[in-house]
Amino acid sequence: MKEQHLHKDTLVVHEGYEDTEHHGSLTVPLYQTATFSFETASQGEKRFAGAEEGNIYSRLGNPTVRVLEERMTALENGQGTLAFGSGMAAVSAVLVHLTNSGDHILCSRGIYGCTFGLLGIMERKYNIKHDLIRMWNEEEIERAIKPETVCIYVETPINPTMELVDIQAAVNVAKRYGLRVVVDNTFSSPYLQNPLDFGVDFVLHSATKYINGHGDVIGGLLTGNDKEEMESIRMTVQKDFGGIMSPFDAWLLIRGLKTLPVRMERHSSNAEKMIAYLKGQKLVEEIYYPFDRDSSQFAIAQRQMRAGGGIISFTVKGGKEQAQLFMDSLSLIKIAVSLGDAETLIQHPATMTHSAIPEQERLQMGITDSLLRLSVGLEHAEDLIEDMKLAFSVME
Repeated sequence: MKEQHLHKDTLVVHEGYEDTEHHGSLTVPLYQTATFSFETASQGEKRFAGAEEGNIYSRLGNPTVRVLEERMTALENGQGTLAFGSGMAAVSAVLVHLTNSGDHILCSRGIYGCTFGLLGIMERKYNIKHDLIRMWNEEEIERAIKPETVCIYVETPINPTMELVDIQAAVNVAKRYGLRVVVDNTFSSPYLQNPLDFGVDFVLHSATKYINGHGDVIGGLLTGNDKEEMESIRMTVQKDFGGIMSPFDAWLLIRGLKTLPVRMERHSSNAEKMIAYLKGQKLVEEIYYPFDRDSSQFAIAQRQMRAGGGIISFTVKGGKEQAQLFMDSLSLIKIAVSLGDAETLIQHPATMTHSAIPEQERLQMGITDSLLRLSVGLEHAEDLIEDMKLAFSVME
């Protein structure tokens, strides 16, 4: 849309779609097709040569997918977006794009378990090394820079410890050393945090989570601050590795995205009520949440986030046995490893999402056997609290 001053609440509903070319359809049409026909052989030649815009083949671009990409570009204040078949496809694409054999990636000390696994593959097979460090300030980041470092890869908030990285500090160091910065923005969504506004080069999402919001799609999104570079990634890494998004998944994500603002507001308000309850529980040892005023990182959260989101991590007394007993004693809250759904979900990172990480490194990340991650859903907060009360009573 031309009205670039529109609020995000409006952009999620309208951006990237004009119904004038789609028979007046109010809803974005689903172009469930693999290929597109050309009016003439000359037109096909021009499109393959890049001399004429238009559809060719859905691995290279699809009208439904394009609406999603344009909408995400607007929401992240970027210059271009690529939609992928999964969040890990987006992670893989940007790291393949940025690195060559012998390079070094500097990472935040807590990252998603599959991202950790990918970095291990890249090191073993392609000699692309990495280090995981705490990134609370510029000095910590700068000390870890090596001559072969090419990019800084950040999760913030970090999964599952909810530790924050100071985005501006990472960007400041990167600019001094000519490095690129990638931020995984899955836990915040573009409604609560926009890393590109701080000078980041790329921001990515597991669209499976808050972008979708309904637990029925696997997808990934990568937004960049350079339009030509994003098109280059589309026509190289994405095209040749083939990690594209299907039109139907894009259509579902467009539908889910329309309610992102109201969902994020409810996730955040419910999370705050849950934290107030958890702080009064004697079996709870620590609570990790960006907008907890008792957190040492509350000031960073206020600088780069609009609200805390729906993820709370906390530790319980008694280690793995008690943590699992608590989970098994819940009824309304479901045991599942995803997040961002309408349903409230809980999982045990040490034995689930981060179980592939060696114990010593996992403990260095702060992922202990006592840690639980709660994805607060859209239910009434009082019902969720009552469910937790019953579970805690079994532990006593």
